Amino acid sequence: MDTQQRTFPEGVPSWIDLEQPDLAATQEFYGGLFGWQLEPVGGGQYVIARLDGQDVAGLAEPDPDLPPSPGGWTTYVAVDDAGAAAARVAAAGGRVVVPAAEVGPAGHMAVVEDPAGALFRLWQAGRRLGVQVANVPGAWNFSDLRGADVDTVRDFYADVLGWELDDMGFSVLVRRSGYGDHLAATVDPGIHERQAGVSAPEGFADAVAWIDTSTPATEAAWHVTFTVADRDDTAAAAERLGGVVVSTADSEWTRTAVVRDPQGATFTASQFTPQEG
Repeated sequence: MDTQQRTFPEGVPSWIDLEQPDLAATQEFYGGLFGWQLEPVGGGQYVIARLDGQDVAGLAEPDPDLPPSPGGWTTYVAVDDAGAAAARVAAAGGRVVVPAAEVGPAGHMAVVEDPAGALFRLWQAGRRLGVQVANVPGAWNFSDLRGADVDTVRDFYADVLGWELDDMGFSVLVRRSGYGDHLAATVDPGIHERQAGVSAPEGFADAVAWIDTSTPATEAAWHVTFTVADRDDTAAAAERLGGVVVSTADSEWTRTAVVRDPQGATFTASQFTPQEG
């Protein structure tokens, strides 16, 4: 079994977490929905969610010193130096909400806001490298920016994180050049061949996020999507556990459901359904 740890080059989203007042209820809902194993760390104030022993997300009670993320779930982006990256945020027209600071041995974090007003966090990894499994049922699939005008944020993310944006018509693909090669050299040696087999778009191996152009440019926020084996089964389970299915949609690639959990956080459950051939 390959035990190599998953690492994240600068500019690649690396971690997600959720802060809610009733942490026990949060664990009950997501543990029941995704089959997560849950381990309290740091004196029990933070909970690491795992699949088969591999880190997939964090759960916590709200920190009064940190602003809440609209929609609930927070996306972290890997950087080599949180302080230097925060300085780039300010220079590029964003806002540093909470300056870079050490979070114990786990790493260094800064809370920042892009020019459209979307909050996210910069993560300079220490011991906590980021998610160790992704794109499998019960794990993080990707994060997408919603409610933002692309032209408002294009130069910002290019300057701060080195992102390249490709308009796919239905949405905007965010790429970090070289990420696919990084995956191929580390935890996913077959990524290029696998994506060629499903006729993925050019450069898709470098994909790190999306900008959803279908949502109106109102309150900008980063939204998270989880991979599931069966959209309908997941939607039914979410409702049994006290959640609400806000909407469902089918495309040539996915079957999705937007879910609101019992404490109001929203996320998308996505079943991958590529066309044969």
